[in-house]
Amino acid sequence: MKTIIVPTDFSETSYNAARYALGLARQMNTARVVLYHAYELIVPIPDVPTSVPMVNPDELRSASMEGLDKMKRELEPLLPENTILASRAENHLLPANIDQVAKQEEADLIVMGITGGSQLEEILVGSNTIDVVKHTTCPVIIVPGSARFRPIRKIVFACDFRKVVETTPVQPLKKLLNVFKPELHVLNIDHESKHFTSDTPYETLMLDTLLEGYDPQFHFIDHTNVVQGIMDFAGKQEADLILIIPKKHGLFDHIFKRSRTTQLAFHTHVPLLAIHE
Repeated sequence: MKTIIVPTDFSETSYNAARYALGLARQMNTARVVLYHAYELIVPIPDVPTSVPMVNPDELRSASMEGLDKMKRELEPLLPENTILASRAENHLLPANIDQVAKQEEADLIVMGITGGSQLEEILVGSNTIDVVKHTTCPVIIVPGSARFRPIRKIVFACDFRKVVETTPVQPLKKLLNVFKPELHVLNIDHESKHFTSDTPYETLMLDTLLEGYDPQFHFIDHTNVVQGIMDFAGKQEADLILIIPKKHGLFDHIFKRSRTTQLAFHTHVPLLAIHE
């Protein structure tokens, strides 16, 4: 693996994600870890009262670089041998620019934190993280605030078995599986077979064929709540990572909806790996 990007806002959540990324870098023999801070310059708007503070762009960039330098100094003791810790700061909106940054840096992976704290934290930090996942084609690992790195040895792949061949990102998926060489558990959550169709056995066979050589174990579990079912299964398996493939109107939407039950995604101890279809 060549490069991991860690978007940061200098919060403890992003520091934790950076520490996790350095642990990953050690396991994956990653050459570079890039700390990336996207700061947004507020442009004055006509007819707005003069009491609105004016921000000097040079001062803003200087503060960003100072934050990155401080972060680098604190993280360097954790840096694996033969891995470079770099930094990058830009005046951009993070979600809108992250895909371009990932391509320019030739990134294999983005690692980003998410908090399970107050409702306000979940809205602010959570929405930014989720927007990054939605706006980039690069695989993203979402690190819960309470998660500590441990080598990726067991992955739960949550799958809905719909249009498997068309929606499974085979190349990036196999690239990561080849690095981790994990015990792979493919999980489907349903209740009273409401989503089981005549195509399900065929779709299962297709996924088994796509994952040939990785010895996937398939699990079909009845549960009234998809998210709770995934979290319960991952907990029982002591999984190191939960893999999801974000689909429009699919599992990803269910996980990140703003509702009481589905906020579990913010409170899980297990990092999530999202790879776009």
